[in-house]
Amino acid sequence: MSSSALSTTADPQAAVDSPAPAPAAPATPHTLVENLAAYVIGAFLMSWGLTLLHAVGGVTGGLAGTSFLISYAGGLPLGVVFFVVNLPFYYFAVRRMGRSFTLRTLAVVALTSALTPLQQELVTLSGMSPWYAAVFGGLCVGLGMIVVFRHNASGGGFGILALHLQDRYGWRAGYVQLALDAVVILCALPLVEPEVVLASLAGVAVLNLVIAMNHRPGRYNGS
Repeated sequence: MSSSALSTTADPQAAVDSPAPAPAAPATPHTLVENLAAYVIGAFLMSWGLTLLHAVGGVTGGLAGTSFLISYAGGLPLGVVFFVVNLPFYYFAVRRMGRSFTLRTLAVVALTSALTPLQQELVTLSGMSPWYAAVFGGLCVGLGMIVVFRHNASGGGFGILALHLQDRYGWRAGYVQLALDAVVILCALPLVEPEVVLASLAGVAVLNLVIAMNHRPGRYNGS
């Protein structure tokens, strides 16, 4: 008899006595209060990250980075620009994610847009290292996005368009997102000091690392 056969029949009682794997616990939906609290917390974290970046003249990827560039070039309020540039992307959000997700995202973006100028008024930031502001700002934005992701919403941005293009044309959403972020960072070169651009790249890397580590299918059962 082969060694593999012996290994499978040596202790038949052990196979009988071994407990069956426990079934996965069913997902428990979030309550309305939990969702509302998550949107406030997520918007606060994202607005704080944007405030840190704006204080050192930094940028980030996505529509938030686009908002920085428009704000720097035109001298417009960052919160207002961030809200306006997101508006065209709600069309793709409705088609890709549904009306409920889109309305929740609209609320999160509006709250982030309102909190950003408020935090700029309440907190005086000066003398910060651009590396600290960019990395910590990217960390805060990433954490805020994770919070709202797990409550069926988002912070808007190019991700919605990337998912739409993936569904429509088969383009990989991750590659589309990366290309759009790269364009934003390149456009920042004439407007932002080289060291701040490098620091901003580090912040973008931290932001995406936070999302990659925490936003994976099957890791979270809430809805």
